[in-house]
Amino acid sequence: MSKDPSERLQKILAHAGVASRRKSEELILQGRVTVNGKVVTELGTKADPSQDEIRVDGRRIDIGVRRVYIMLNKPRGILSTVKDPRGRKALGDLVVLPTRVYPVGRLDAGSEGLILLTDDGELANLLTHPRYKHEKEYRVLVNGRPSDDTLDAWRRGVILDEKPTAPAQVDVLSRRKDVTLLRIVMREGRKQQIRRVAALLGHPVRELQRVRLGPLQLGSLREGEWRYLTAREIGHLESIKRQASGGSKQKKRRSGRPS
Repeated sequence: MSKDPSERLQKILAHAGVASRRKSEELILQGRVTVNGKVVTELGTKADPSQDEIRVDGRRIDIGVRRVYIMLNKPRGILSTVKDPRGRKALGDLVVLPTRVYPVGRLDAGSEGLILLTDDGELANLLTHPRYKHEKEYRVLVNGRPSDDTLDAWRRGVILDEKPTAPAQVDVLSRRKDVTLLRIVMREGRKQQIRRVAALLGHPVRELQRVRLGPLQLGSLREGEWRYLTAREIGHLESIKRQASGGSKQKKRRSGRPS
């Protein structure tokens, strides 16, 4: 018995780099997606990407495109968006490509470090959605010398927006007269979370750099430079997608829902 090649439409759109799976669902619900000329608004709809003509806002989706994965060491002062409508410096000023890509794991303008740029919407969702709990590692320079009690509070979690933060790994790398360099590893990423927690604990951030996103290490990439991921790094990302796909299928089988 041959395997059914059809897949859920939002998964196809994410694979094609149209948007993350969640955003693709919104596009479907808004009636902006057609399959073989017919508007689709049901999230459970399946299609065969090798046979069906799929369009978003009238533009045909090319399913067979090779994915683009780029690592950038974002400098401070650069916005984590490809273009800024107000003309401020953004990622597109550093990375100029004919392919449409978007950032995975944003950093605020005052922070620096690893950002992944890709047209793989499914991967973007897997690396950033809190449900998947992929680690993000930072080097953070804070004012003062946090006490052991303060560091323990940070590790356990503090109340932010009336909700506790998830436990984090917080290690002291070095101390100078009036500043402390910390290594922070966390599995969630609320807006400016590290800066807000540090300020709440009385040690505002002076400098913040992300050095790892999931399996990707910034390494020796210089500030403002970018490179394509190696075959080995792409293999790590493909492994993440396979694991997520396998876990999703097992969950559906346990719940009795069709895949």
